[in-house]
Amino acid sequence: MLVYSIWNNKGGTGKTSLAFQCVTRFAELNPDKKILVIDMCPQANMSELLLGGQESNGSSALLANQAKIPRCSIGGYFDYRLGSPFSVPNFNANDFITTPSVDNDTIPRNLELVCGDPLLELQAIAMNTLANNDIPGINAWIAIIDWLKDLLSKLDHDYVFIDTNPSFSMYTQIALAASDRVILPVMADDSSRRAIQNAFSLIYGLRLPSEVYKNYTFAKKLGDADRSLPKIHLLIKNRITQYMGDASAYKAVLLGMDADLRDLVKQYPTSFTFKDPSRAMASVRDFGTTGVVAFARGCPFSSMPVGKLTVAGRRVQVKKDYRDQALEAIDSVVRKLS
Repeated sequence: MLVYSIWNNKGGTGKTSLAFQCVTRFAELNPDKKILVIDMCPQANMSELLLGGQESNGSSALLANQAKIPRCSIGGYFDYRLGSPFSVPNFNANDFITTPSVDNDTIPRNLELVCGDPLLELQAIAMNTLANNDIPGINAWIAIIDWLKDLLSKLDHDYVFIDTNPSFSMYTQIALAASDRVILPVMADDSSRRAIQNAFSLIYGLRLPSEVYKNYTFAKKLGDADRSLPKIHLLIKNRITQYMGDASAYKAVLLGMDADLRDLVKQYPTSFTFKDPSRAMASVRDFGTTGVVAFARGCPFSSMPVGKLTVAGRRVQVKKDYRDQALEAIDSVVRKLS
């Protein structure tokens, strides 16, 4: 089992929409593999997309899963763990898993989903409280941080992709602690460039503003428990420009990101899965109308029709060459995943 987290502490990078297209395409191109998506975000946008988007009642399908007993979502699983926070109880992991293709026939059948849940925000408060308990013989923080690993240990999927919240909350840390690799989407702006540095500080406890924080970092607490950290695997420059690609007004920022990444790889090689940064970067253009239609319909680019389509009661035009270019961009990312 290889586990990826798609994460950036900065919001607005198009993380979920990009993850939706990449993961569904990855599943389509690997039909002999079992793929699991875990939506570790309270907004549950990834779940709605996989279950049909706004045009195919994705929201209703999501609510139906959250209404099941037990609740068929990550929130349902965490609810169960709140009753046994420091030891692994007996449970059926499949109670918390749904198959999106039942509701959305454009999704590959080898892809399964643990739905997102707004309960995560409330649960984070409880998880933080539990993690700070001082219990003789028990590392309370590690016990809580391992909740997702405990779930995955009962499953036999080949690949797991975790769509995370743009935060470093307790549930995000749980996702990262369960991951082998991190995919970092960024935009062509200075705040995204800073986000790369922030990611390093938050995950690896490096380049901190002050040494006073060192003993409280995620990396220190995992290290003290002899646990490994996930490695950065891929940096995706998302929504570069619609027509000009990297050769645009943002080129200076993009070149700065490249330089930052090379510097980080040189200084901290064990934090990456690669030695050559150029092989770990992908550029994805703005998908424009093609993307808007695909996400409204909860539809991967590979199976999305072209021509005049109806979205939210309006007729819009999806051009074949734009759809094909969007799919080509996604394929360039997918080729770098495994």
